[in-house]
Amino acid sequence: MPSSTRFDPQEPQLFLNGGYVPPLAEAHKESINPATLASVGRYPVCAEADVARAVASAHLAQRLWKRTDTQTRAGLLHGVAQAIEQSPLRDELAQLLCREMGKPYPDAVGELSICASVFRYYAELARDDGGKVAGSNQAGSFQYMRYEPYGVSVHILPFNYPILLLCWTVAASLAAGNACIVKPAEATSLCTLQFMQHFAGLPAGLLACLPGDAQTAQLLIQHPGTHAVAFTGSVAAARAVGVACADRMKPCVLEAGGSDPMIISRHAPVEIAAAGCVNSAFLLTGQVCTSSERFFVVDEVHDAFVAEFARRTRQLRVGDGMGMAEIGPLVSRAARDKVARLVAEAVAQGATLVCGGRVPPHCEQAGWFYEPTILTGVTPQMAIMREECFGPVAAICRVADFDAALRLANDTEFGLGASVYTTDLAEAMEAAEVLESGMVWVNNPLIDNDALPFSGAKMSGLGCELGRFGLDAFRRTKMVVLDHQPRMHAWWLPRPDESFFSSIPSVPLK
Repeated sequence: MPSSTRFDPQEPQLFLNGGYVPPLAEAHKESINPATLASVGRYPVCAEADVARAVASAHLAQRLWKRTDTQTRAGLLHGVAQAIEQSPLRDELAQLLCREMGKPYPDAVGELSICASVFRYYAELARDDGGKVAGSNQAGSFQYMRYEPYGVSVHILPFNYPILLLCWTVAASLAAGNACIVKPAEATSLCTLQFMQHFAGLPAGLLACLPGDAQTAQLLIQHPGTHAVAFTGSVAAARAVGVACADRMKPCVLEAGGSDPMIISRHAPVEIAAAGCVNSAFLLTGQVCTSSERFFVVDEVHDAFVAEFARRTRQLRVGDGMGMAEIGPLVSRAARDKVARLVAEAVAQGATLVCGGRVPPHCEQAGWFYEPTILTGVTPQMAIMREECFGPVAAICRVADFDAALRLANDTEFGLGASVYTTDLAEAMEAAEVLESGMVWVNNPLIDNDALPFSGAKMSGLGCELGRFGLDAFRRTKMVVLDHQPRMHAWWLPRPDESFFSSIPSVPLK
């Protein structure tokens, strides 16, 4: 099987055994720049033969990897981190990421710059924790629990943070002793493939990248040679993945997005809150799973907040992410059409358009652009408050007080994250306790921490990424009982004498 260390976006390739190889499947697709609609390159649609080949390679590599001591594993994972930190590809990768899915160039550089730390974190965490010794319930018996890897894990990625979210779960799985097969999002297949070069120092076969479509993902999930799945994407796709995993008794981590609330208390510092909300609502054109979408603003500060929020929002520049723009295109025409539909429906039902709500005039000829949009007068029954918009729209609902804001924030099937701006400690503590979400941010939205779990409640997912729990998602427990002096036990069959039975209370038959 010929392989190359050279990545070529114009040649359909997959990453296998430490290099780039041609696919066995003939089908391929074009990667299209959502800002210019020009072709960026081609990627294969991997099929059954490609999946079987990758799984076979992963098994061979994992047999040795699971026996590798944790100090050696940690050293190799630190090597991955160093390769990312010192990568000569960072600028090239950032540009490719920008062209593939429209992410503004500074944000692409920012994503790449925070990927290394999670490899260092899990390298040491796996070294630190190999199991638990329990207090023995029998004299002369050593009883403990040890962790073991599942085998081969599948990683199905989203388009919005394709590199960072790859690193989150791949680092944990490798640290736990697994081999990994990555199925990138179609929109970001090329930049994901190019990023694979940073893993050249790992044993061949331990990490593979198979581009493709939903059928490729299902083939990976259904293959008897894969043993765990990590998925990030829509609720509908998460359900399909969860059903497929449950049918095969495969553990899975599902991050299914959300429609995060943002509460602005009467105690909020309005200027800071407005500036923070511009970032939490419009970062990456609103295509962040933890973007603030549903705003509940207490009546006393509503008008002042909206005015400052709108003033700052109007300063945002819309355009190609390779230029001077904070707001790039949406990833596809379908994504923009959904945003436009939700905004139009809200306005038709009585919402007020404060700013945005249209395709920018200078972007009408090409690309899937939409202006950052603020709506007021929104009611909880509107579709824009019930669905995940995943676009540059902030829907604002005026509420009477903080309690009403908490109640409406929880009135949703989603439960990924929730944010609050307040300077009142009692409100902050109540929000942390009452909000039905996997994460709560007070005065600092969208912050992550490698050592803390990233997870959702309700329909926003199962399991979690990051932290100790993110490592546990890729390893199973095994109980071990070891008697260092073999001996006879009175309770073994056959019973040694009748005295054993005399100690058992009699139970009358009914």
